[in-house]
Amino acid sequence: MQKIYPDAAAALEGLLFDGMTLCAGGFGLCGIPERLIDAIQASGVKDLTIASNNAGIDNEGLGKLLRTRQVKKMISSYVGENKEFERQYLSGELEVEFCPQGTLAERCRAGGAGIPGFYTKTGVGTQVAEGKEHKEFDGETYILERGIRADLSIIKGWRADEAGNLTFRKTARNFNQPAATAARICVAEVEEIVPVGSLDPDAIHLPSIYVKRMILGAPYDKKIEFRTTRQREAA
Repeated sequence: MQKIYPDAAAALEGLLFDGMTLCAGGFGLCGIPERLIDAIQASGVKDLTIASNNAGIDNEGLGKLLRTRQVKKMISSYVGENKEFERQYLSGELEVEFCPQGTLAERCRAGGAGIPGFYTKTGVGTQVAEGKEHKEFDGETYILERGIRADLSIIKGWRADEAGNLTFRKTARNFNQPAATAARICVAEVEEIVPVGSLDPDAIHLPSIYVKRMILGAPYDKKIEFRTTRQREAA
């Protein structure tokens, strides 16, 4: 199967439709599929439900899709650095399903493993547990969380071979690995594509069976979410 496409728009052709559910990798601005997000924005697709740890920051990452009002609902863990997210949520323009970070990762992983639901103690006794089934195991209360299955996953990788076997770089692995498995189709953008056989089989983080389409996204302008500096002390 030919998996390599010339650009993000080509890789997403025929996959986008209004009202679809996306699962997006990344954490803040680390490991986000920038080229694919830009192509989704340019497509004009709307009423999206997006499962992602957060929505980027104002006008960066998934924040771009919030600015253009293409997102109907976010399933997220952390949203504190996006003022537009906050404004849309408080004004009732955006539906938000808050999900503890570890639970969100497991919901994606479970969806990819064909597990429709699982029980966890996280969130018991809080608003997270409202409306969810409660069950006792060994004298402890757990709540039922549903696995996430999306129409499309978009992820960012570091190095891949031409077959789609993929590796992530350090913390940029974050939510990309579970997100990749949680959808019917996964499209990846990577910084480097090498011939099959170039990657150590024991070092592959995501097998090619999960990656249906792929683009070379480099070069990237590495963005910094917060830049903290201090004055040099006088000699």
